[in-house]
Amino acid sequence: MTHDEFICESLTPVAGSGDTLAMAKAEPGVPGRFGWRGGEWRTLGIVRRWKTSSRERGGTEMYLRRHWYDILTQPVAGGETLQMTIYCDRQAKNRQKPKQRWFVYTIRAEEISYDNA
Repeated sequence: MTHDEFICESLTPVAGSGDTLAMAKAEPGVPGRFGWRGGEWRTLGIVRRWKTSSRERGGTEMYLRRHWYDILTQPVAGGETLQMTIYCDRQAKNRQKPKQRWFVYTIRAEEISYDNA
């Protein structure tokens, strides 16, 4: 059985590794490689993508806030393939870190069951 582990930590895209086809369509380019928790990871593929929107404060217009991606990823140094949900904020939340827009939201993990026999 699997479950999603909540993470919500920033990731750092490796410069030049973004998906240029997506960027040509004015969408964020999922990083082909990124730094997270002291290691470097590579994106093996996108499983699913979607967007979320919300209303502007005091207005009626909808504003695209976030691009979401379920990706398959693996440490560059080798290791277990993981499924992560990552997202990109259209606008940086922290004015001191305007480039910090990518985040790991969840990791899909396998549950381990123990036999009491």
